[in-house]
Amino acid sequence: MERLRPRHREVHIGFTKAETQKMERLLRELGEQVLERQFCQNIAKCFNRSAGRAGKPIVKWTEVQSWLQNRAQELPNVSKNISEQQGIRPSNKALGSSEIPKEEKTGNISELEFEARSSKDGAWYDVESFLAHRSLSSGETEVRVRFVGFGAEEDEWVNVKRAVRERSVPLEHSECQNLKVGDLVLCFQERRDQAIYYDAHIIEIQRKMHDIRGCRCLFSIRYNHDNIEERVRLRRLCQRPTH
Repeated sequence: MERLRPRHREVHIGFTKAETQKMERLLRELGEQVLERQFCQNIAKCFNRSAGRAGKPIVKWTEVQSWLQNRAQELPNVSKNISEQQGIRPSNKALGSSEIPKEEKTGNISELEFEARSSKDGAWYDVESFLAHRSLSSGETEVRVRFVGFGAEEDEWVNVKRAVRERSVPLEHSECQNLKVGDLVLCFQERRDQAIYYDAHIIEIQRKMHDIRGCRCLFSIRYNHDNIEERVRLRRLCQRPTH
């Protein structure tokens, strides 16, 4: 019996343990300064672009701010003026240089995140590391990759040109206007036996008024691997990076 590839990007609701620990640490170190909108937006972007949130619902900056506000009320030692006393300004440096949103990073390839297409199911998975490379007689190059969340038994040789690319970018609700008909996107396909990402093209967009839940627009997409069409919400789509 053919073994199904295990899920890579399972959907969970809420913040991960690592995310809550990071937010609490920032709150203790910087005080109520972290409640500012720009700072909360930076935190949300960092979470959404991290490998640990792959496949999970996109974090809104308002959710980050709400969590921090509630936690601040539970921490009596959090001073409103602590950041001013220490001369600290809110910046991405507080999150660590490795967590700066992708568009704010330098062009150093070591700072980029990648995804690779598995030959087993044609789906795209986040790359944890490149283990080796080899040149084929055809002149093409392959790399052996380890996927995030998988062991050595799932390592694969993939074609560098056709099956490796910079990681697709999760979208915040306010960024739905960035998508247009004809765009290539990475769509989270949910089936009874698997939940993985496939390439798709947008074939129609129904713009709707946003509400308290965020974007309510509907995107009709066609999967590239089987031409099946589906109507999805923004939370299931990732945009290809632009340079």
